[in-house]
Amino acid sequence: MKSTDPADPHASAGSGTADPSGPFGWIAEQDRIRREAGLRRELRPRPADWELLDLAGNDYLGLTRHPEVTQAGADACLRWGAGATGSRLVTGSTALHAELEAEIADFTGFEAALVLASGYAANLAAVTALTGPDTLLVSDAANHASLIDGCRLSRATTEVVPHADPEAVRKALGARARRDADASRSGGASSVVVSDSVFSVDGDAAPLPALAAACREYGAALLVDDAHGFGVLGEGGRGALAAAGLAGAPDVVSTATLSKAFGAQGGVVLGPAAVIEHLVNAARTFIFDTGLAPAAAGAALGALRLLRREPERADRALHVARAFHRMLTAAELDATAPDACVVSVRAPSPEAAVEWAARCRAAGLAVGCFRPPSVPDGVSRLRLTARCDLTDAQVAGAVDVIVRTAPRG
Repeated sequence: MKSTDPADPHASAGSGTADPSGPFGWIAEQDRIRREAGLRRELRPRPADWELLDLAGNDYLGLTRHPEVTQAGADACLRWGAGATGSRLVTGSTALHAELEAEIADFTGFEAALVLASGYAANLAAVTALTGPDTLLVSDAANHASLIDGCRLSRATTEVVPHADPEAVRKALGARARRDADASRSGGASSVVVSDSVFSVDGDAAPLPALAAACREYGAALLVDDAHGFGVLGEGGRGALAAAGLAGAPDVVSTATLSKAFGAQGGVVLGPAAVIEHLVNAARTFIFDTGLAPAAAGAALGALRLLRREPERADRALHVARAFHRMLTAAELDATAPDACVVSVRAPSPEAAVEWAARCRAAGLAVGCFRPPSVPDGVSRLRLTARCDLTDAQVAGAVDVIVRTAPRG
């Protein structure tokens, strides 16, 4: 039996080195390649009393530690138990889940909602259950990995189009429409356009009205991941689809996460009632996954009710994002203009981005560090997220740290 004592030089647990003669020996070469390219990832568990100013997480509305939200989660855990105990179709649906779904649908303006264990699961559910082998999926080149994986798993034909390019979408749909004119089809929509509402790397928004117009010209469905718009954009944070006048439309489906603006956990699909009923019967990440934990459902419901009483939180978060951009560009850094709460600052290389983030961390500031292959354009960045609970002094101090630690030359 091999020792797991970290002081034992022969210990194997946690060493990170695979037996070169074993079935995972190839991992060592992959690790070498990642290290040489400056792309190796590491876990850094944070303590509960983290002292860093957090611009790396996605707690846009400052709710993940809000007493009302944490109390709602704790109360739900005590009432319903630590876990859902089973899939939603067995024992995992509670009255709390139904209450959350009804209130989210009402808040966003959609006919119905379905809550899943994560935003990733929600995207996989929507993409795979609404398509078939005969479907054309038109996917933005900058879409989130969960949409990309949904396209891969769907068995549909996927055409990746240039980022935020409605004309490219229109051409792809038109070509499919011409091919479909004389063909018989079965199962799944003929064409589905999939896009983030706000893209997670640069924080720019998709041209949703133009995408919807292209879809309607050719009878296609529009599926939008509103992870970074839900709770922030639209009146009182009702989301990007509401802001674009598309919420509740019969040809539009939205997904979102409860882990960003709402500060909790879980995912949701929003759309026509018929679509939601279909997902209950056809979406594998819903049918075969344990339901969302009651504590997360309770916390999300608490966050939603708080936002309804304090809609100014969404406006403040957007104000902070714009302040970051204004101050960073004034310091001659290459920062993207935010359409929601994400601001990215370009770095000259992956290595420079890692070093820059480390210097920020040493100065008391946590920032995101995005590098290839996570970024589709190959450009490394620091990624900053605005929060409504940041003071003006904290914003100015964070910008000072970023500017002082920026790569030179």
